[in-house]
Amino acid sequence: MKYLQILSLILLFHNFLFSQSLPEQPLSGPGGRNYPHEDIRVTDRSDSADGFWLFEPVGPAKDSAHVVVFLHGYGVLNPMVYGDWLAHLVRKGNTVIYPRYQKHIFPPRTRRFTEWAVVGIQRALDTLSNGQHTLPITRNLSITGHSYGGAIAANIAAHHQEYDLPRPAAVLLCSPGTGPFKGGLLDSYENIPVDTKLLVMVSEKDKTVGDKLGKKVFATATNTLDKYFITQREDRRFKDRNIRAGHNESYSINERLDVGKRTMVTRRAGNVSRLDPVDYFGYWKLLDALHNCTREGKDCEYATGFTFEQAFMGYWSDGRPVKPLDIK
Repeated sequence: MKYLQILSLILLFHNFLFSQSLPEQPLSGPGGRNYPHEDIRVTDRSDSADGFWLFEPVGPAKDSAHVVVFLHGYGVLNPMVYGDWLAHLVRKGNTVIYPRYQKHIFPPRTRRFTEWAVVGIQRALDTLSNGQHTLPITRNLSITGHSYGGAIAANIAAHHQEYDLPRPAAVLLCSPGTGPFKGGLLDSYENIPVDTKLLVMVSEKDKTVGDKLGKKVFATATNTLDKYFITQREDRRFKDRNIRAGHNESYSINERLDVGKRTMVTRRAGNVSRLDPVDYFGYWKLLDALHNCTREGKDCEYATGFTFEQAFMGYWSDGRPVKPLDIK
């Protein structure tokens, strides 16, 4: 009898341990899965280093849509690597510009990355205005960038007037950094506009670029009033059910946006890509909230203000909270 009791306890503990699951994407709100659009129109103008892809909402289509500039990490020449996030943004009603800014991975020629990205953005905006696309709304332009794309995004935000681009209302930098390549880095980011809402998000276990550039952008953007430095933390509470905090947490492959290009970076992305709460309670929530705040004056507490909503990362299935974002 004692043996059976012990066995029952072991089975009960096993079932409890392996029944725990990650938080699910919320039904609504910033990061939520309430989508007014069913599908995505893809336009490919990516043949050159200053090329681009366009992603527009359809099903139904829109007459006009706000524009999000999405700057990929080094070598991510296939949008499918960020595909779930891109699909989320577009199905929420945004038009996304995805500049290429690299011809090949090697040679890097990183000093020209920002130039190529800027030309790609300008070409994309011209294309959107030719009468055959959803008209672009740029008065509340947002820019997000991952890794090297984060460095370029910060550069563009600081010099948008010089580049003849609209003033960014919102900027989200995701694990920004350049590794050994220094092209596009600035000595200071003090020219990021005073009224731009700036979020710099890093992950505590980032072994690729760390948080050096993120801290520099945050510290030197001295004229930007509404800015937050956010650290996403690892939460390893259950075997094979954990919240990671590496460099590429913004990856979430969606083969519907596969444009056929393969590099060693895109191939390696398949090993680390994951759709999880770091996406919909982290990056997606923050950028959605920035959009709603800068465009409609709502949901600001999900992006700014050192609030519970800004830091919240969901609950495990046993009701315990995931480690919240650390915000400074």
